[in-house]
Amino acid sequence: MAWLSLKVLLVGLSFLGCLYPLVDFSFSGETRGQKPNFVIILADDMGWGDLGANWAGTKDTANLDRMAAEGMRFVDFHAAASTCSPSRAALLTGRLGLRNGVTHNFAVTSVGGLPLNETTLAEVLRGAGYVTGMIGKWHLGHHGSYHPNFRGFDYYFGVPYSHDMGCTDTPGYNHPPCPACPRGDRPSRNLERDCYSDVALPLYENLNIVEQPVNLSALAQKYAEKATQFIRQASASGRPFLLYVGLAHMHVPLAGPPPSAGPGSLRPYSAGLREMDRLVGQIKDTVDLAGKNNTFLWFTGDNGPWAQKCELAGSVGPFTGLWQARRACWTSSPPCWPWLGPPCPEDDALMVWTSRRCCSAGHRQDTGSMETLNHALFHPNSGAAGEDGALQTVRLERYKAFYVTGGARACDGSVGPERRHERPLIFDLEADLAEAAPLAGGGAEYRAVVPRVAAALAGALDDIARDRVSRADYSQDPSVRPCCDPRRPACRCPAA
Repeated sequence: MAWLSLKVLLVGLSFLGCLYPLVDFSFSGETRGQKPNFVIILADDMGWGDLGANWAGTKDTANLDRMAAEGMRFVDFHAAASTCSPSRAALLTGRLGLRNGVTHNFAVTSVGGLPLNETTLAEVLRGAGYVTGMIGKWHLGHHGSYHPNFRGFDYYFGVPYSHDMGCTDTPGYNHPPCPACPRGDRPSRNLERDCYSDVALPLYENLNIVEQPVNLSALAQKYAEKATQFIRQASASGRPFLLYVGLAHMHVPLAGPPPSAGPGSLRPYSAGLREMDRLVGQIKDTVDLAGKNNTFLWFTGDNGPWAQKCELAGSVGPFTGLWQARRACWTSSPPCWPWLGPPCPEDDALMVWTSRRCCSAGHRQDTGSMETLNHALFHPNSGAAGEDGALQTVRLERYKAFYVTGGARACDGSVGPERRHERPLIFDLEADLAEAAPLAGGGAEYRAVVPRVAAALAGALDDIARDRVSRADYSQDPSVRPCCDPRRPACRCPAA
């Protein structure tokens, strides 16, 4: 591995708990001198308890459970934010939103995206001779130079943002339900339903829209076909490859036929989980045939379940955030991953990386300090109380400290009041996974932890202030809405 050292910060935050990635380590002695392939599969709004490898009651993820049994599970690993654009920006750049500028989601009309001065993992690997491909949800800017083909990916096939951000002819399951795309000259805007119906959902292949509106019920199979095709072609070329797959699952609307009646019928969420699991299984089977002995295959999630979607949201498992749930509030939990280590069933280290190093083909960038590896991590706000991107929660070893709580909508529509805590709420996660009761403010344990938490947060903020900080362009313009036929309100074009 002397040719390349990629130690990328995947710092983040999950909704009410942790997402545990499943990794298949498959490097044999005869391939150690070769550059490894990378396949990163990112689920959307998946719950920790959605995987049978994590939660015994789940029976819908046979392929992922087998992958966990054959590889390595990271059991204290966190996504980079509680919303889509910030988590994806951190995954690809190794930098939190306060550094890379992406602190909340981009819109259909967004002019900008991930700042162009930020370096992506795809750009680093392409510079090292890799073939790079991206399948699925991008959500880091679709206008002009922010498109994936200009951010390091040789090939792109997917939807440029979340698939609820545009109407389709097969709306799927959602709360509230969205109408199908309008036809003819009927008005397309429906503000009362909280839906994006101004423009039909586009499907891109590289720079071209090949389908609009997207057929949601066929999207998973298209992703699987394009991913397997890319792996086979890249393997045949003899060059190492990076494939990044941003799944539509388990974000709403959930695609699929109406559930059948009877005792054996599946609820929509379970049906969606099984479809996601089959898709991942197809990709894994292709990897096993094309380059199992030299491929790093990693499955993870971008945040946690979207709780306000009620029965269309995933399971948080034991991470219920009871203290805040009782107050109609919201909790957060962020990161990282060590470089390739020896295969083992589980790694229970708190994964945090406050340094980013990308070294290849003359490119190198170092920021931050490595002194807090496996020691502290920081939770940026990206959807509830507080300022977007602000570090409002600190994880210090077994403790989690909240400086801000509340401000998010629950399944019943209620919104917990925003509360700021000058003296933070602190939970002992080893003794209280559900975060049912904070440590007593006057107790010796609390008094011992508070100054350490404050010092860790102050150190992080000081490091960020001295870092090269990017600014994302969040300005909007209706003219940047992607449309294959701008004369039509629902932008209809035939499937390719």
